[in-house]
Amino acid sequence: MARKAAKKKTTRKKKTTRKAAPKRGGKKKAASKEMLLVGSKVKAALRESGVNVSADAPAALNEVVYWYVEQAVKRAAANGRKTVRPYDFVV
Repeated sequence: MARKAAKKKTTRKKKTTRKAAPKRGGKKKAASKEMLLVGSKVKAALRESGVNVSADAPAALNEVVYWYVEQAVKRAAANGRKTVRPYDFVV
C-alpha cells in the first residue's frame, strides 16, 4: 500500500512589536502643540531674505502664533464677545 504524504505543519513566527528606544539627550520637551504653520513655507519665506533657517525655527514661530491666538481670545472675552475679530490681534 502507498502511504499518503503527510503535510508538514508550518508555524508562523509571531511578529514582535518593539518599543522605540528612548532618545538620548538632556532636555525633555513639553507636550508639543499641533503645528498651525506649514514648515516648508515658513523656511522658504525666511530663505528669501537670504538667511539660513534652523530646523526648530518653525516650531518656535508656531509658539508665537499660539500666544497671539490666546491674546486675541482674551481680548474678545474682555469685550464680551465670543467671536474673535481681526482687530483682536494687536501687535
